[in-house]
Amino acid sequence: MTTADVYWRTLTLLGGEKWLAALLSATGVAIAIVQLAEPVLFGRMVDRLAEGSGAFTLIGTWAAFGLFGIFASAITAVSSDRLAHRARLSALGEAYSRAITLPISYHAEKGTGSVVRAILAGTDALFALWLGILREQLTALAGIILLIPTAISLDARMAAILAMLGLVYLVINILVIRKTREGQAQVEKHSGRLYGRVGDVLGNVTVVQSYSRFAREMQAMRQITANLLAAQYPVLTWWGLLTVLTRAAATVTMVVVFAAGAVLAQRGEITVGEIVSFGAFAGLMIGQLDRLSAFVGNIFRSTPTIRSYFELLDAPADVTDTQKAKALVAPVLGQIEYRDVSYCFPGSDQGVFDLSFEAKPGQTIALVGPTGSGKTTTLALLQRLRQPDAGSIRVDGHDIAGLKLASLRANIAVVFQEAGLFNRSIAENIRVGRPEATDAEVEQAARLAEAHHFILRKPGNYGFVIGERGNALSGGERQRIAIARAVLKNAPILILDEATSALDPATEAKIKRAIDKLRANRTTLIIAHRLSTVASADQILVLEGGRIVERGSYHDLAQQDGLFAELVREGQIVEPKSD
Repeated sequence: MTTADVYWRTLTLLGGEKWLAALLSATGVAIAIVQLAEPVLFGRMVDRLAEGSGAFTLIGTWAAFGLFGIFASAITAVSSDRLAHRARLSALGEAYSRAITLPISYHAEKGTGSVVRAILAGTDALFALWLGILREQLTALAGIILLIPTAISLDARMAAILAMLGLVYLVINILVIRKTREGQAQVEKHSGRLYGRVGDVLGNVTVVQSYSRFAREMQAMRQITANLLAAQYPVLTWWGLLTVLTRAAATVTMVVVFAAGAVLAQRGEITVGEIVSFGAFAGLMIGQLDRLSAFVGNIFRSTPTIRSYFELLDAPADVTDTQKAKALVAPVLGQIEYRDVSYCFPGSDQGVFDLSFEAKPGQTIALVGPTGSGKTTTLALLQRLRQPDAGSIRVDGHDIAGLKLASLRANIAVVFQEAGLFNRSIAENIRVGRPEATDAEVEQAARLAEAHHFILRKPGNYGFVIGERGNALSGGERQRIAIARAVLKNAPILILDEATSALDPATEAKIKRAIDKLRANRTTLIIAHRLSTVASADQILVLEGGRIVERGSYHDLAQQDGLFAELVREGQIVEPKSD
């Protein structure tokens, strides 16, 4: 995406309020005309004062222009600010919506910090651009465009001096932009790494503290900031040089304007009032050129940031609804069938291959196998978190590739190995399963998950805010909140991904009772290493290398001298110990 494409797209984001934007643009041009009229009126007033007559009419006209300019500027400033803020929040909402629907692989590659920076820094840059254009830059540009012919109409020779000033500004800005374009891209790259590192470390602060990583992490951070400064200093130097050169050009221009005016006045070819007008023209033009120069500098410094924002919006989604996608209509029985399903991770030979099995309504299917055997990937495909490369998955006879994502996922409740809790109240976390649930339904779900009693011991009970990722709760408490969330959702398909792995034996027994009740009329897919969980499954699928190598009941598989029996012997499938 070229720089021109970036900024054209930036302006099109205002399309929802294009009439207001057009009105503000027109008002900006009107303000430019007022600003241009004032030096002309001022110069003529000086001449009238020298002549001793007719000054009061010009003073009244000047006052009227001034009052109009003040009023129009105030309205433009307030309206532009409000429009830019609305557009920024809209752009932030769009980026946020996009980010939370992008595949896990995107977030894993970019990192949370970089994604957050793309959203926040990108929308901040968009806001500054919109506000600058609507509030000041259109006025400045229109003022410069109108100033030259106005100045020529007074005296072409003096106008040529102002034209040279504009040319000098243009040349210097082009030079600096060319010198800093690549450097600014490197600054954005290092800034992304900095944000990514901060997000990575803060997300794992417990590990940093436990392993005494403070010194090493600070050393790494200093190196990243040093790289950022190394890329940033040359860019800052060039933009600093731009300021010096433009200030010098402005000063020289003012001197030349008055020197040339003095010579022409001695010849009787220009009046004192016209000299005053050209001095005011020069001051006005310098101010407008400085604004435009600073704005252009900000534009090119912000280009990589805004480009990162648009790259986030344009990031391809692995899974989307097709145009003919249909909703999964109730009642959903929960029959699941995998037909020769294969999925390979991009750039890797790992994945799952030729998976074929069926789970009838109400059955429980357990997936076991060594780490990396494809268990989690298998269930991710059912939720359409990933799209199979081959084969199909069917729910109640419908190929899920033709179902609406929201409809499919509304009928699946998931309890993850990591509870996945938000920094909100307990009630809000449970209601993730069903936002419209009543307080009584939330409490009933908590009771079924054996969570109600410990919740009552928390300050504020169900209103207790549990901290980031639920850090104010114990591991077992977090898991029971997650299970209550799944209970409340009341979906016909239940996925348990190591749902009892974080629980002590006594709590696990309670949760098992809750899960057994929950499984009664639901199709359940379980990833588990607990023998107590696996033994009660209707069918066990043993995976290795992404393939199903054994299947059957616990009794049948335990009697065979296969991988399942080996996992039991090696303790990878364990009998929970009693206290």
